[in-house]
Amino acid sequence: MASFQGPALRQALNGISGILVTPFDAQDRVVAAPLKPVVDRAVQAGVQVLVANGNTSEFYGLQPAEAERAVAIAADCVAGRVPLLAGVGRSVGEACALARVSRAAGADALMVHQPPDPFVAPRGVLAYVQRIAEAGGGLPLVLYLRNENIGLDAIEALCRIPEVVGIKWASPTPLVLAAAMRRTADRQLAWVGGLAEVWAPPFYAVGARGFTSGLINVLPERSVAIYNALEAADQPLAMRLIEEMLPFEELRAQENNGTNVTVVKSALQLMGNDCGATRPPSAWPLNDQQQQGLRALLDGWKLLR
Repeated sequence: MASFQGPALRQALNGISGILVTPFDAQDRVVAAPLKPVVDRAVQAGVQVLVANGNTSEFYGLQPAEAERAVAIAADCVAGRVPLLAGVGRSVGEACALARVSRAAGADALMVHQPPDPFVAPRGVLAYVQRIAEAGGGLPLVLYLRNENIGLDAIEALCRIPEVVGIKWASPTPLVLAAAMRRTADRQLAWVGGLAEVWAPPFYAVGARGFTSGLINVLPERSVAIYNALEAADQPLAMRLIEEMLPFEELRAQENNGTNVTVVKSALQLMGNDCGATRPPSAWPLNDQQQQGLRALLDGWKLLR
């Protein structure tokens, strides 16, 4: 059963949405034990929301049964301490099935991935989200928009689905974001920067609040410090803190973003919190130069044992 509802969930969405890794063992099976310390560090640092089956969770590399296990593991680790968002997506049937499982596991809301289908009609996306809302049995929805190609009319229609309480905006288009916010201001939705810490300042400038983060798996205190600086409107401090973690994000962006999760899981290995390898088509392992750069960065952050 969900632990956070209504105003409590809505307020939490203004904070950091930490996207959890999915741990694998040496036989490439989803396992629970390595996730607990990741979650504990994030909660203790003050991360407001945790997300299972997001992109840093390798959602598109998981089989349906593995995604179901991943949300159940995350729910056990979080144990109601902060809101848990459960990512759902891929085919509409898979998304609806995972929505039902996530609700039973205790997720507080569903994060709906933008459909990856090559043939996406704006009205088809509306039907897709409506079907998921029905399957979710009343759970709130957070839309994950990686681009705005469906147009502002369709985005507004999605935002007016009653179950929708927030949007993670993952397109580097703050002016389009501002237009979408104006068109739906009466709904008082949570508009969350979906491109992590680096893009949070321009999103904040147009009225978004909070941001997604994969860094929270490794150094949640830095994400929280950036969030606190932005909330205090201390732009110089926020930019300095972001600049200090920028090499980590630059490593994640290499190889056409193919090292995005690789860097996070490699960092966890170096820290003694091994969450396993990433799956193809992600890059694994890091090459020697990348590994040396990551080790030097973590050593500077005093995270190595």
